[in-house]
Amino acid sequence: MKYIIFDLEWNNAYNYATKKGINEIIEIGAIKLDENLNIIDTFKQLIKPKVSKKLSSRCKSLTNISMDEINHFGVPFKEAFDSFATWCGDDDNLFLTWSNSDLYVLSNNFHVFLGNANIEFIKKYCDAQKYCMSFIDVPDGQSQISLLKCAEILNIEFDQSKLHRALMDCFVTAQCFKAVFDKDKLEDYIHECDNDYFERLIYKATYINEPYAHGFCLKDVKFTCSTCSGKIKVIKPFENTNNTFKSIGICKKCNKKFWLYVRAKRTYDGVSVTSKAVAMNKRRANKIDFQMVK
Repeated sequence: MKYIIFDLEWNNAYNYATKKGINEIIEIGAIKLDENLNIIDTFKQLIKPKVSKKLSSRCKSLTNISMDEINHFGVPFKEAFDSFATWCGDDDNLFLTWSNSDLYVLSNNFHVFLGNANIEFIKKYCDAQKYCMSFIDVPDGQSQISLLKCAEILNIEFDQSKLHRALMDCFVTAQCFKAVFDKDKLEDYIHECDNDYFERLIYKATYINEPYAHGFCLKDVKFTCSTCSGKIKVIKPFENTNNTFKSIGICKKCNKKFWLYVRAKRTYDGVSVTSKAVAMNKRRANKIDFQMVK
């Protein structure tokens, strides 16, 4: 197996055609490691943006990339990634990035510019950030750490001023990866990338705020009393606030009163429904005239 570590730099732009913001890729860098984790090749390419001809101030300050540099050395998106795919070759490659945000942006750019989110040359993928963090004591409540922080923890030296250029970030990621490499443990972090993998990655789940929608019927949601396991009767029409249906219910068996909550979300795989019944305290329950809300 060979390991291909790649990194992307992108510009925040507004796509007037889709009326949505887009992180438009302007640079790709990659390094290829052999099975012994030796660097055997590198790849870098600037990409001419299609959506915006100007770089945001944040992009310029973070990457030090200029439009003059892009205009001189850049190529169109399709040409850049055709070249990258050719460079990757047909070997048994494992692709890695620092967090899956690069893969998400790449899939999104493929969808916008090529009409298909599927990245055919990527068959296996690993989130190097998640893998490396499994070897590090991360403070409670911190779900991610930066590449810079990981390198510091692992005592890896590098020129910080050159970070946020794609190829340099790849070299630092590779050093972190090498420092904690465990072939057996790595297997647990490898994803097989079929068409669904990339489509699922960029799919945006949306909340359902209507009581009746394709795949969802609010009346079909059932509630059970946490005290006696009796059925809870909905006695007030549901209202929707902050993507949540809310109502009031009473247990038909023990007469306990509840706040009822339902959330429905349309996901790549269908509709996901969550519900809960929260018992009212006696003071609050006594204030509600249930005969009035029937």
